[in-house]
Amino acid sequence: MSPAPVYETDWTEIWKYRQGLQESTRTHSDSSHNWDKKENAERYDRNASGRYDDRVKRTIEALPLTPHSRVLDIGAGPGVLALPLAPHVQQVTAVEPGAGMVEVLRKHAENEGIRNITCIQKLWEETDPARDLMPPYDIVIASLSLTMPDIREALSKMDAVCSGSVHLFWFADMPFWERMYADLWEPLHKIPYHPGPKADCLFGILYQMGIFADVTMLPMKKEYRFRNREEMQTFFCKRFGATTPGQADIISSYLEPLIQVSGEEYSISGDSTLAHIRWNS
Repeated sequence: MSPAPVYETDWTEIWKYRQGLQESTRTHSDSSHNWDKKENAERYDRNASGRYDDRVKRTIEALPLTPHSRVLDIGAGPGVLALPLAPHVQQVTAVEPGAGMVEVLRKHAENEGIRNITCIQKLWEETDPARDLMPPYDIVIASLSLTMPDIREALSKMDAVCSGSVHLFWFADMPFWERMYADLWEPLHKIPYHPGPKADCLFGILYQMGIFADVTMLPMKKEYRFRNREEMQTFFCKRFGATTPGQADIISSYLEPLIQVSGEEYSISGDSTLAHIRWNS
């Protein structure tokens, strides 16, 4: 009798499938995530200020930095990592597609007297290393920015421009914000929420590329802060596409037991786990 055929899991297809399901879930346009708009980038920057200090500290401590390191930060946002990295290295190249994010990053760099950050305003998949970059880089980072449609091609390009080590930071489980979607989407819109792909897919894709990565788990805290209940309610109604009084009541009831009050500030928060996936090129 012939042996049964062995079917290998195609992790790249699993990533595409899960990413496609997640994108199809959202039936409304949340303009608060349009990072070309300066006001959205400034809001993100204000929310990030001080809240991600522990994650940023852990991230920087996990990187093999030297004063001579040349760093590529993919999906740099308003400079959450690029700005604190800059004083420790020779040069940082920040790839970020959002015009508003790039403007905020450059403003911070100017105000802080940082002159060793170069901004490339492009999607990673549209970045041409020969034209837009100056590889190789000692350290390549993609932190919470792995939304490329062809993740295998994106990872291959990261590996190709690196002469040292590549560091991915991605969700090991459902982050707090995604658990909120999972809890609220079906009551609000009568369809289930589909979570996006996680770090297990990334590890599998890299393995099938012949890259045998190391993985470390890190705690990750997400916190939303507001000046009052009305601001909180308005934010989450917009976030979850609540447009009717009934939908607003669902969100209000869901948020109530999560609200923490400190002085005049209202907040909600939750914990999850971040995977640090790294390999030497």
